[in-house]
Amino acid sequence: MKFKQIVTTVLISAVTAVAAIFVYGKYFEGRRPGIFQNGSNDIPVNYARYTMPGTESKANAVPPSDFVTAAKTAVPGVVHIKTKINPRQVTNGLQKRRSILQDLFGDEFFGDEFNGGGDGRRYYIPGQMASGSGVLISDDGYIVTNNHVIADADEITVSLANENKTFKAKLVGTDPSTDLAVIKIPAKSLPYLLYGNSDNVDIGQWVLAVGYPLNLDATVTAGIVSAKSRSIGINKSGGRINNSIESFIQTDAAVNQGNSGGALVNTAGELVGINSAIASPTGSYAGYSYAIPVNLVRKVVNDILKYGSVQRAYLGVKYASPSAIASMTDDQLREIGVRRDVNGVQITEVMDNSSAAAAGLRQGDIITKINGVNVAGSSQMSEQVARYKPGDKISITYTRGDKEYTSSNVTLRNLQGNTDVVRITNLDRLGADLSELSKEEATSIGVKGGIRVNDISTGIIKKQTSMIPGFVILKAGNTPVTSVNTLSAILDKEKNIQLVGFYPQRGGNIYYYNINTGGAGAENL
Repeated sequence: MKFKQIVTTVLISAVTAVAAIFVYGKYFEGRRPGIFQNGSNDIPVNYARYTMPGTESKANAVPPSDFVTAAKTAVPGVVHIKTKINPRQVTNGLQKRRSILQDLFGDEFFGDEFNGGGDGRRYYIPGQMASGSGVLISDDGYIVTNNHVIADADEITVSLANENKTFKAKLVGTDPSTDLAVIKIPAKSLPYLLYGNSDNVDIGQWVLAVGYPLNLDATVTAGIVSAKSRSIGINKSGGRINNSIESFIQTDAAVNQGNSGGALVNTAGELVGINSAIASPTGSYAGYSYAIPVNLVRKVVNDILKYGSVQRAYLGVKYASPSAIASMTDDQLREIGVRRDVNGVQITEVMDNSSAAAAGLRQGDIITKINGVNVAGSSQMSEQVARYKPGDKISITYTRGDKEYTSSNVTLRNLQGNTDVVRITNLDRLGADLSELSKEEATSIGVKGGIRVNDISTGIIKKQTSMIPGFVILKAGNTPVTSVNTLSAILDKEKNIQLVGFYPQRGGNIYYYNINTGGAGAENL
């Protein structure tokens, strides 16, 4: 009898325990996370069960536990680029001082040893050698790299990964605004990287940087995407206006000098960016690196291959940077129609005959979307617009007051306000940011007009002269120039020309700079 009671007691206890566990688990245990967290429809709780963003399947897929496959895929498609700039002779451009006899009788009575002539003091700049990286994008030898890797190079050589093969490369085209360039080597059946989709790159995603840092052989480093659409203010454009485009993918993959132009790939080995810069107080890797998104790279490369130059579209708006807004008073902001802390790009001016003007945008409007893609700031907006060419139609969403508007089928235009194909001119080959002097500026420095050189980037001026920013061009040859269009027309007609002008900050000395628009420097642009 006692035995039966013990068995019964044990059974009752077991049933009670099971019931207690069931009830506790059902009613008292904390709620287990479902497939998605925080009410989101796209952020999995157990991310390891899902593929990387942008892939089709999200179920029963596990990301790789290492990067072996991605490295094996990417390394053969990344090349080592070495450049050489030959020694060259330049002049400081300073006119020799005039004599009293020249003032009395005129220059025509004296030889070149007395005339200004523009020779000045000649000196040599020694040759330079540098190296970087590049990415094969086709099996017949087309390579994308950074513009600054091949800038001003007289000779470009390319070595393939893990092979003792070296080729002389030909420069196909450059785009200083995005710091991209395309070169080509005479080879076939080469391994190349497939384009990924940089729009699908997420913060926190694993990526690999592949390149040739510090003159080492092919090197792979890993990190995560730490930010997107970063603008760090390093690009300088060599053209008529400063129109640099920066919307970098920021990573913490170790990148050093020599990595420039190399590949940023995802764990599938797909190209998602071109490594371009590092943030460092020392010049070496200090935590963050920056890559140009591949969706922008693809557009630039396609334009260069199809047209010979990038077909860049412009909205035609001016806007205040966050730093400028932070430094302004409330009264100053009201004067230009700008508010603090808004999500979007605030317009301070709409240019005449521009895409924005045709779309009906006004000063004070806030652009929030381009073709349905959110743009929280100017870097995102610049990247989105840069993906299109003149003639393409887009939609622009903006707020005015408290209302949201969308202008559909807005036709993008080029800088000239039309949709014509833009060709590279000798003016572009100068590699200078130029602006016409206003009447007020000309009067203040005592001239009738001229063209100010605001910045000098890659190009003929840097390669052939010692000119520095701040120079005011008064003449091209014997022709006075007061407009950029006049200078452009002269440069297209004359192969050898002399730019005559002065530096207002240095006094009245006249400088002469001889340039050759068909000589050294022109072939590398």
